[in-house]
Amino acid sequence: MRRIFCLCALFLTLCVPALAKVKFKNVALHDPAVIKAEEEYYFYGSHMQGAKSTNLYEFKNFSNLDKCNLQPNYAKEFSEALTYAKASTFWAPDVIRLGDGRYYMYYCCCEGSSPLSALGVAVSDAPEGPFRNIQVLLYSGGPGYDATHYPNAIDPCVFFDASGERLYMVYGSYSGGIFLLELDPETGLLLPDQGYGTHLLGGNHSCIEAPYIVYNPETEYYYLFLSFGGLAANDGYNIRVCRARSPEGPYEDAAGNSMLDCKCKPGHYFNNDEIAPYGTKLMGSYLFRPLPGENSDKENAVRSPGHNSVFYDEELGKWFLFHHARFAKTGEQYRLQARELYFNQDGWPVISPVRYTPETETDIEMTGSFKVLSHERDVNPVEHVSEEVRFNADGTFSGARNGTYEWSGNSLTLNMDGLTWRGHVGVGYDDEQDADTTCFTLLSEDGEALWGILATIQSADLGE
Repeated sequence: MRRIFCLCALFLTLCVPALAKVKFKNVALHDPAVIKAEEEYYFYGSHMQGAKSTNLYEFKNFSNLDKCNLQPNYAKEFSEALTYAKASTFWAPDVIRLGDGRYYMYYCCCEGSSPLSALGVAVSDAPEGPFRNIQVLLYSGGPGYDATHYPNAIDPCVFFDASGERLYMVYGSYSGGIFLLELDPETGLLLPDQGYGTHLLGGNHSCIEAPYIVYNPETEYYYLFLSFGGLAANDGYNIRVCRARSPEGPYEDAAGNSMLDCKCKPGHYFNNDEIAPYGTKLMGSYLFRPLPGENSDKENAVRSPGHNSVFYDEELGKWFLFHHARFAKTGEQYRLQARELYFNQDGWPVISPVRYTPETETDIEMTGSFKVLSHERDVNPVEHVSEEVRFNADGTFSGARNGTYEWSGNSLTLNMDGLTWRGHVGVGYDDEQDADTTCFTLLSEDGEALWGILATIQSADLGE
């Protein structure tokens, strides 16, 4: 019997994923919003940043404030919003193509230290601009404004409902929380008499922003993605999600919490501990630590990933999530990243633990040592670190975690600690090891995200 185990160990050691180096071309783009036009993905970010890609791992910038192709004369074109907000730049925009074939950019200006903000809309005949201002839609701050109750007029996301006939804008950051307004689908302007709109969650300066809503016709849910925490490298920015049957809510997380209860207590401003139990946390700061024999030269913790957008590519039949991230070794420098997004058996989204790369013919291998990482539920300024877990051929796993698993096709289910985790398993590209390998992304029934990456080098004593 020992000889059989040793032979299995030798087989697994030899079955190291073949090196297939991918050359990423990275760009600096913060708060990415996405559209696809003529087989190209376009991304729009803060500071009038623009980037594009045809394959989602090679990106190229086409606009920034130094060479602002989105609007070369932006200071004059958007002078009303800039003057009101006492700002010199722009924060997270969103772009959508409406029925007239033109591209509508919802932009926002904010000084940063106060909710004195202006949110407006501009239009262009082409995705790269130039965008011409139409008008400012919303203001926040000013006399009579209660920042604990009213929204900060930034971070717009514009989307159609399931019918494709009604157009909405979700927006807000910190201050009074996240709000929803309805727009005229013909003009892209606000429908009248809505005030700031419907309050969805947040308040009392809760550290919640970057709302992004998508509808999945298969699950028949609207998914509201959010970023909790501060955006700096050591502030714990993290991606969360909740869902509802209607754009107006009410939204709930995987644990069944009503997001209307997600806010700081009066006077407890910016208290992350009070909001951490709400919203299903999908991704925060993390580090996959190489196992013995693996390369450690590229080890670099991902810090404060967030402000995501989501896109379903009908041609590919794939969901994607885009976000920016900082890194432990490079401080406040940030990059745009693309990852696949899947929906588990319970209809909750889960994010790939690795960046998106082209398809591979490498087979899934569920037996071996995995680097397994839990994102937990906290707003974590310090990264969570992976641990070694060995998946055995008899359907058990052991090591840092113990339990059983069931695997069929791309579906994976784990049972441990009296709970069930469900999600996706496939082959992805381990950037730090320069190799394709098996990866999984799961969510527990009460909302804990768990990632795993199969070690590209297996120890010789595996299975003994």
